[in-house]
Amino acid sequence: MTLDIREENGGYVASFDGRLDTPAAIKAQEQVVELIENADKEIILDCTNLEYISSSGLRLFLSLRKETSAKGGKVIIKNINDEIQKVFQMTGFYNLFTII
Repeated sequence: MTLDIREENGGYVASFDGRLDTPAAIKAQEQVVELIENADKEIILDCTNLEYISSSGLRLFLSLRKETSAKGGKVIIKNINDEIQKVFQMTGFYNLFTII
């Protein structure tokens, strides 16, 4: 899995590519420090190329949401595939995030 983080329009976009399983989530946690430091801004999690998300990946998304909520920012998730959408619906994550 790769994660590309870039500043865009005053906020940040994090693009996920591949499988966000447990080892990938641990590695991604180190990379999202930049997002957590800027949690007062809008953060878009672009899941166009995300194939799979594990419970560890869900925890990563949830921790970003908690940080942004505490600092006045917002997390938006976009372009999730049908399988990930089902996971979000089953876990209740669909109600926690703005998904476009």
